[in-house]
Amino acid sequence: MTGGSNGRPAAAVHLGITMGDPLGIGPEVVVKALAAWAADPDRPAVRWVVFGDAPRLEAVRARLAPALAWGVAEDEAAWADRPEPVVVVPGPAVDEPWGRISAAAGRAAYAYIQAAVAAALAGRLAGVVTAPIHKEAIHLAGVSEPGHTEILQQLTGARAVAMMLVGGGLRVAHVSTHVSLADALARVTPERIRAVTRMTLDALPRFGVTAPRVAVAGLNPHNGEHGLFGDTEDRVIRPAVEAMRAEGWPVVGPVPADTVFVRARAGEFDAVVAQYHDQGHIPVKLLAFDEAVNLTLGLPIIRTSVDHGTGFDIAGTGVARAESMLAAMRVAARLAGAPEPGRMEAGRPGGAV
Repeated sequence: MTGGSNGRPAAAVHLGITMGDPLGIGPEVVVKALAAWAADPDRPAVRWVVFGDAPRLEAVRARLAPALAWGVAEDEAAWADRPEPVVVVPGPAVDEPWGRISAAAGRAAYAYIQAAVAAALAGRLAGVVTAPIHKEAIHLAGVSEPGHTEILQQLTGARAVAMMLVGGGLRVAHVSTHVSLADALARVTPERIRAVTRMTLDALPRFGVTAPRVAVAGLNPHNGEHGLFGDTEDRVIRPAVEAMRAEGWPVVGPVPADTVFVRARAGEFDAVVAQYHDQGHIPVKLLAFDEAVNLTLGLPIIRTSVDHGTGFDIAGTGVARAESMLAAMRVAARLAGAPEPGRMEAGRPGGAV
């Protein structure tokens, strides 16, 4: 690992991982990603703390990664003093079959998130990486928020948040996410575009971007063709971008959505502000389905996540792929400033993060 100024190895950063829905592929991708991390000689200096169902995690580890070593801390107060590189903090256990939508699993997944976020807010963790939860399961558990992003906003008290996807040479922030398309159109407002652009610009330096360039995507085909296909660009998006540019923000737009991602991937822009969920998700998932990372902007803590679901159809089979979890761990380590033996590619979107 990288040495400190006195020649001794730099201290490791503590980062948390939440296991996600106990009955989905979360336990498997967490174990597989941790095993891959441990086998990487060039890994950053991170101490991982996993919040989850300890018996289920141990069963998965014994079956899929027996060489992976970890310890178990019976409560969160004890893990900081453990010598192991990976510590599991036991949360609610769920004794039900794989692949089932369960209120008990929803409650457990929510409890893992609560514990990890509390530790991060208290400064005991530098950030949190989350495995997937099932929206119906948490709804059955009585959680009103529709997904991770909204749960994290509520738990941290963040005033405004936004989802950014990183992968395939793209960084894409979203004006709206988990709402119907009709509701998404209503959320394209100057205030929200400005807020998401501001959060995007604030995040880019942590990726090593020193002179950021952000593009705001249009909404309608060909930017509406001056009102032929809609007037949102002329009425809302362009005035918002012009106001930001007048204040010196390095932003352009609206850029037609059918070309903006090609231009961004070519290096013309460091990030794109997409207007709704699928506009931003489709290009990233097309280019990096197994390795895309979800980053929540606007939180007082670092949070990255896999960009896939609970995979109930393959849960417990051992075939789930862990690339997205491993990528989320790497991005969290980079954003947290974990000491690295070699510098990751930074700056333009084609780099490692």
